[in-house]
Amino acid sequence: MTGQSDSKKYHIITFGCQMNERDSETLAGYLEERGYTPVDTHEAADLVLINTCSVRDNADKRFFGTLGQIKKHKEKDPDFIIGVCGCMMQQQYIVDAIKEKYPWVDMVFGTHNIHVFPELLEDVLHEQSHSTHINVWEGGGEVVEGMPYRRLYDYKAFVNIMYGCNNFCTYCIVPYTRGRERSRDAKNVLEEVKHLAAGGVKEVTLLGQNVNSYKGGDVDFTDLLYMLSEVDGLERIRFMTSHPKDIPDKLINAFGDLDKLCKFIHLPVQSGSDEVIRRMNRHYTRDDYLRIIDKLRTAAPDICISTDIIVGFPGETESQFADTLDLVDKVGYDSAFTFLYSIRPGTPAAKYPDQIPEEVKHERFDRLVEMVNRHSLERNQAYLGRTVEIMAEGESKRDEDRQAGRTDGFKLVNFDGDEQIRPGEFCKVEITEAKTFSLVGKLVK
Repeated sequence: MTGQSDSKKYHIITFGCQMNERDSETLAGYLEERGYTPVDTHEAADLVLINTCSVRDNADKRFFGTLGQIKKHKEKDPDFIIGVCGCMMQQQYIVDAIKEKYPWVDMVFGTHNIHVFPELLEDVLHEQSHSTHINVWEGGGEVVEGMPYRRLYDYKAFVNIMYGCNNFCTYCIVPYTRGRERSRDAKNVLEEVKHLAAGGVKEVTLLGQNVNSYKGGDVDFTDLLYMLSEVDGLERIRFMTSHPKDIPDKLINAFGDLDKLCKFIHLPVQSGSDEVIRRMNRHYTRDDYLRIIDKLRTAAPDICISTDIIVGFPGETESQFADTLDLVDKVGYDSAFTFLYSIRPGTPAAKYPDQIPEEVKHERFDRLVEMVNRHSLERNQAYLGRTVEIMAEGESKRDEDRQAGRTDGFKLVNFDGDEQIRPGEFCKVEITEAKTFSLVGKLVK
């Protein structure tokens, strides 16, 4: 296979979390350094990368389905390049399946060695006869700084502050695909955020599998928040994701102290049953979690709270599921990501007895979603008649006649107004309608 990158086009398909989205920005940066330009479909591209997620079984199915669709393009154009990367590639049985069933894939690499992508691409471009180039590292290695990127937005940005996870929840594959925790140096994070703010970025979201456990030298996560709050031009700071066992009062108090720290937290509870939480290896109790919620709402009364909940963990009884419903009712979340438990090969829970029948999972899931949605609507209805500040994000995805933006608490607001507000601008909106997943309002001049 031969070829040059001049005038070549690329398309990246990203599955999974914000960490994957940020990785895709880096991959796009490497490609654009080599003269590639982005296109919206794989049919229009000379090169396609699929950045995979392994957290849920559905993500696996979507990946292999997408790979099957792209095969048709490869059959028509042998010089068309296909690369697969991300969390799924850190699992040997996936790599083996690609070698056996999808030998026309040109390159395979994992989460730990994105920085070797340019070398892999050069190998593929200059190869005379096809073979799959595989370069997957088992360990995380040192944090690599200075990689290029192509940001998805001009006004907001994801910023990795750490990689990996040490928690080993029994249902989760992430510690095996992302490696152990490695934190970036606080000075490097600060310099990146300063650079972004100087370039017009108003909002940053700090990313890590468990941002609370960040430790950059002598700087802990809360220290980092205070440092970043001093950056000129930066208006909002968000972070994802938190672990309940690692939330000190120091961090909770920051929500009351720092104006730039958005009054929003995503705090996965996973279950409301102490026994299920124990078997999940989560290291907190139901009461611990509820105490944290009370402290957060004392420090910042208007804080918005979202969560993750798994339905049908192995051995979950009806009584234990009722404990989850009770906790959801007590907290009254603004939103929640709800999941049916799915077996992840290589995790302890995959071998647990008493796997829950699918029909039981679905029945419980429906009851949970009904309660979550009821509370989401109630929380949104509290905004009726209020005027809120939002950061505009452009045209509404659901209604082209409206604009959209988000509040400090991450509420999606679709709004009317004669004046066109540019993405990244802040404006005032009066809330006139509350829906389950969004708010509607009108621009206040």
